[in-house]
Amino acid sequence: MLFHAKARLIGHCLAATLVLSGCTTTGEELPPATFVALQEGPGEEYVIGPLDELTIHVWRNPELGAEKIQVRPDGRITIPLVKDMPAVGKTPSMLEEDIRLQLSEYIEDPLVSVIVNEFAGTFSQQIRIVGATEQPASLPYRANMTVLDAMIAVGGLSEFAAGNRAKLIRFDKQMGQQREYALRLTDLLKRGDSEANVLLQPGDVIIIPESTF
Repeated sequence: MLFHAKARLIGHCLAATLVLSGCTTTGEELPPATFVALQEGPGEEYVIGPLDELTIHVWRNPELGAEKIQVRPDGRITIPLVKDMPAVGKTPSMLEEDIRLQLSEYIEDPLVSVIVNEFAGTFSQQIRIVGATEQPASLPYRANMTVLDAMIAVGGLSEFAAGNRAKLIRFDKQMGQQREYALRLTDLLKRGDSEANVLLQPGDVIIIPESTF
């Protein structure tokens, strides 16, 4: 009960923030995505977020690495000889290079590898679903993710959801502002309308209102 109350509060705050930030309301629909992608493709290189779990290997110097180290809420990590290294906002390869440079003060030509074991991503990469759903949540984005994938992850629509009045809020990098797209979640989930399934992008927000009856 407390979780749902908090989720509803987050949803109201998020909706208010989006309105105040000058989101462009278009009402247009995004092009449909297939239920099964004809060709899977990689997404953008992953960016490390708070609370991600990392494994760091230093070749021939295992004592300098770390197994299953969690990125702190402040976005930093600490391993032997490397204290309070910023990790959030970096790709694994960027973090590898930063650790390598710092370790090179102590050992010659260190070879460093960073593996992301468990991930949540930064807020700009997460998919957030709020409103009339069974379990409002923030989900890590993954390549080729669709609205159907996101709705399955949160348990679908709640009993009183107005799914065909749902909205997708997306930041348009080219225009430099947020845009609003119409979603037909009832058609997708209740009627199996494949035309209502659309591809998601990192940072998308899905807002599902309740019916007014």
